Amino acid sequence: MELKSVVALVTGGASGLGEATAEALVASCGRVGICDMDEARGEAVAARLGSNAIFVKTDVTDEKSVAAALDRIVSAFGTVNVAVNCAGVATPGKLVGKRGPIPMEAYERVIRINLFGTVIVCRLCAERMMANAPGEDDERGVIINTASVAAFEGQVGQAAYAASKAAVAGMTLPLARELADSGIRVMTIAPGIFWTPMMAGLPEKAQAALSQMMPFPKRMGRAPEYAALAAHIIQNRMLNGETIRLDAAIRMAAK
Repeated sequence: MELKSVVALVTGGASGLGEATAEALVASCGRVGICDMDEARGEAVAARLGSNAIFVKTDVTDEKSVAAALDRIVSAFGTVNVAVNCAGVATPGKLVGKRGPIPMEAYERVIRINLFGTVIVCRLCAERMMANAPGEDDERGVIINTASVAAFEGQVGQAAYAASKAAVAGMTLPLARELADSGIRVMTIAPGIFWTPMMAGLPEKAQAALSQMMPFPKRMGRAPEYAALAAHIIQNRMLNGETIRLDAAIRMAAK
């Protein structure tokens, strides 16, 4: 799919990886619906990107909210042929901490946002994409989900987060196989340690320590690097059913 033909729904699009992806797609003449809960920041990003971007306040865990966002994007741009799922949380919590077992509400919140939110967006976007006119190779759409290296090397305190991201990686091939006959590709990106607003709150020493963990380059990933991979996935139809690690060759230690 050519980037100039893209009409994308990007969750978590008001900051970090999602914002960078929205910027990259608009820069290539694509059109983007920025879906996020942060209304002020989302509106600001959409205003900065211009007429090829709109903001829609969206709760990915709420099916009606996602459906309404899709309606807005289709109304504005005529269709949806790309979905990029970047919305997620990385709330830490040991299975048994100083105050006892982790509250199931806390565990469930991580699963609900990271996994259920991704599934809700996938299923509703896939339904819309099935109605698109087929392009080259009968392609009708592309779905890109976001996992994490924690899906493979989850650290202490990441039981909920790692479980949610492992599930996202695990469903990539089954979804790609299911949607193949409809001309919809499904891919997942598993970032390593990336510079995001969440990382910005860490002390400088902690940031430096994280950077030194990276084999090469010895720095945290940058959001535009995630966006560049997402853009390439959209353009390369042979990429389907796979999880790509974007991690500078890091393999996470236990702690």
